[in-house]
Amino acid sequence: MANEIWTIRRCLEWTKEYLAEHGEEHPRLSAEWLLCAATGLARIDLYMRMDDTLDAAQLETMHAAVVRRAKGEPLQYITGSTQFRMIDVACAPGVLIPRPETEMLVEEVLNYLDAEVLSPEAATRQRVELPWNDEVEQARKAEVALADERATAERRAANLTAADEAALGGDVLGSRAYAEELADREAEEAAAQAAEAETAEVAEPELDEYGIAIEGVDQETALVQDAAASVPADPRIARVLEVGCGTGCISLSLAWERRGHVACTATDIEPRAIDLATKNRDALGLTSDEVAFSLTNLVSSIPREEWGTFDVLVSNPPYIPTDVMRSLPHEVKDFEPDLALEGGADGLDIFRRLLNAAPYMLRAGGLFACELYEGALDAAAELCRQAGLSDVRIVRDLTDRPRIVRAIVTEPKQRQ
Repeated sequence: MANEIWTIRRCLEWTKEYLAEHGEEHPRLSAEWLLCAATGLARIDLYMRMDDTLDAAQLETMHAAVVRRAKGEPLQYITGSTQFRMIDVACAPGVLIPRPETEMLVEEVLNYLDAEVLSPEAATRQRVELPWNDEVEQARKAEVALADERATAERRAANLTAADEAALGGDVLGSRAYAEELADREAEEAAAQAAEAETAEVAEPELDEYGIAIEGVDQETALVQDAAASVPADPRIARVLEVGCGTGCISLSLAWERRGHVACTATDIEPRAIDLATKNRDALGLTSDEVAFSLTNLVSSIPREEWGTFDVLVSNPPYIPTDVMRSLPHEVKDFEPDLALEGGADGLDIFRRLLNAAPYMLRAGGLFACELYEGALDAAAELCRQAGLSDVRIVRDLTDRPRIVRAIVTEPKQRQ
């Protein structure tokens, strides 16, 4: 194969036929995926570059991939990635491959967060008493008093006759001339004080080389208080706890699609899952503050001080009933991890443990949401009701099968 000239067109047709002969349900689509992974091209680019020749390294990669696929290994493990909602997710053997129905689980959580946690809240700006407010008020009162004095002086002067002035003398306090002079002087002083008060109200502080006010503690404090009064409160950050994160696709999608508004804590018992989820987080440029991964059994690693603080507990737990495991497709049963698939006799073994943990992990009004086996949803919903959860609902997937149970914790618990 390596000694021949293999164009993209020839390789695509050969791979399609070979996979069809080995029972591939969608041979052309699989061939396209494998060629994209081997060449680094997008699917549309394959058809625009059909006559391009594959080099030796690409041919070797393609040959190994075709052999693996013919044996039934999932495409996502072979190509090393898949798309989940708005993000690309790395996949690897030993970690469950994300499914389309799990995208709906993310949608349910986002709908809840948008409606119940992240909706804007009315904020009333409170008037803050600044240090110079009292000074301005005192200046205003002084201005009013001076105006009253001037009016009194003018009335006094208006009532004096020439005979009165002669009798009292030109330098007497009650004379018209003195009264008018006093009124003019007082008016000038009032105007000057009013202007001074106005300047004090709007004056900008003198700053040092670091931008810090240097005209006194009172002014600096006033500026800080004024700034605090004008800055809105920090937005609410939703807290999500995911159990059994696998590739991390649920938590990473929540944090990515509501970046800056959601912080996730995600756990898994499988070290390979934690390593892969961390790799996916780093590839997206998310931080550990936005999504924190923890290697643990269910919620064992959650610190006691964080109990009762989460808005959501979400999980895609192992949920395939034991009897159903035997009838799973070859590429699922023989390649994906049993630990992430099998859920006990009725598929609800792990779900029951999560349901028991939910009232301890969630705040009042918090959402508990799980993806489950289609035949177990009614039983799961009844378990939620028996546990005292409210607003219990079953959500159907795109094929109209029951797929998700969601409920609200109304009475959180505290372990003694």
